[in-house]
Amino acid sequence: MRIALPDTEPQLIGRSSEAIVLSDQTISRRHAELTPEGDGTWYIRDLQSSNGTFVNGVRVTERRKLKLGDQVRTGNTLVIYGENAPNPFANRLRLAPSSEIDVAVEHIVDANEESMIMSSPEPSQAAEFQLQIIYQLVALIGSVTDKQTMLEKMMDVVFEYFAADRGFVLICESVVDDPDPAVMRFREEPDKLPDPNRKATISRTIVQYVMERGVAVLSSNAMNDTRFTSGDSIQAYGIRSAMCVPIKHKDHVYGVIQVDSQLANYTFTEDQLSLLAAIGVQTGLAMDNARLLEQRMQEERLAAVGSAVASLSHSIKNILQGMRGGSVVVELGLRKKSLEVMVKGWDIVRRNQEKIYQLTLNMLQFSKQRQPELSMEHLMPMFKDLAGLVQSQFDAKGVALITDVEPDLPPVPIELSGIHQAVLNLVQNALDACEPDTGVVTLACRFDELDQSVQIIVTDNGIGMNRATQRDLFQPFRSTKGYGGTGLGLVVTRKIVQEHGGEISVQSKPKQGTTFTIALPTEYDREPAATHSPF
Repeated sequence: MRIALPDTEPQLIGRSSEAIVLSDQTISRRHAELTPEGDGTWYIRDLQSSNGTFVNGVRVTERRKLKLGDQVRTGNTLVIYGENAPNPFANRLRLAPSSEIDVAVEHIVDANEESMIMSSPEPSQAAEFQLQIIYQLVALIGSVTDKQTMLEKMMDVVFEYFAADRGFVLICESVVDDPDPAVMRFREEPDKLPDPNRKATISRTIVQYVMERGVAVLSSNAMNDTRFTSGDSIQAYGIRSAMCVPIKHKDHVYGVIQVDSQLANYTFTEDQLSLLAAIGVQTGLAMDNARLLEQRMQEERLAAVGSAVASLSHSIKNILQGMRGGSVVVELGLRKKSLEVMVKGWDIVRRNQEKIYQLTLNMLQFSKQRQPELSMEHLMPMFKDLAGLVQSQFDAKGVALITDVEPDLPPVPIELSGIHQAVLNLVQNALDACEPDTGVVTLACRFDELDQSVQIIVTDNGIGMNRATQRDLFQPFRSTKGYGGTGLGLVVTRKIVQEHGGEISVQSKPKQGTTFTIALPTEYDREPAATHSPF
């Protein structure tokens, strides 16, 4: 209902008033008084009511001037001051029915004639409530490193404790840039709203105001608030109460958090604004931590790239020096017209060509982000091809190569070229570890019925490794071969095996040889993992 205010007569609000009579049982008989100033201005003061009088969510403790759009709450009754209507009086009150007001019982006083519902919690309850929220945010900052996930979880906390109709987080690089929506949240699903397009409507005016000044803003009547542009989302969505706070750490503003509510739902308070501002500060701290983490990871990535370039340059330089040396021998044979000298020189060139070819393959495999294309393959043809490929190298060094493959092996879901490269790396490493003329390398394959896996086993009787060497075995660019290795072979092998959902293990002791075992699943139930380069 609407009540017109006279120009000069004070108006009593209460159950026993003859001016503004309210039947609300949570209001005192003489609850509050409206007093005109003579120039059209009205003041309100509380008459020591048990329940208290609240203007825009703040309890009135002394005489207070009313502004157009102010919300006055007394008990269960909400009064809006200053809405226009076609009658002789310029100022008026609109009394909202109880169906528009959501009241929660937070504290009960003794049952007597003046008993009523309290409008705000006790200070101890408010402190416990705020501490619980801050604790959740601190735990969130310490457990989530991804910025998007952190912002979404932060909004979960906000919606759990603030009775908002909608909320959003906007993020930008600087205050001069237009912020982009990172999180949008609605109490009702967007498709249930009258206009689905409202999910994208944001008051850019208030967002820019908050970001430029770095202050938190509360409006209890946002539709009449001059800080909100008329005709923007506040008007379209029917927002009456809104809070917007900066996401900031020190002097850097990362964006804003805004929650808002329609009139029939909720009116935010200054205490809630302070709490939301604290959430914005904690979120800013989390954003700054994420920025520092990204910066440190970038520095480590650049350092790793530098280390990789330095290591690879040494390897490539040594291979090229070998090829130049072989070319010199070939030229010498040509001048002497000696076929024997030319063959020796060409053998040096050929070996170094093979090295640079293997290095290129390993570099490509190491740096590629991929997921293997699996197909059911029998392994016996692959072992025959591997043995034929490396036999000449074993013969040249005088090392024996023994293949011991079980017959009737089941087919395995693999990408054949990848597993071929992984096993070839192990076989060549075993050859390098063996002494000339006394070395033995065994390439075996077994089916493990218990684990339902095929195990590829490469064993040598070479120099072996101590525990310290084994700990660094799969670290990029760490080689036990000096300038003869790149430190990529075993890293690539493990990467390929893991892509196939398999495992690789090593057993070794100094001067007692080494055994590498690759276990590959025979079923598709273990999904292959997509691997990523550290660069």
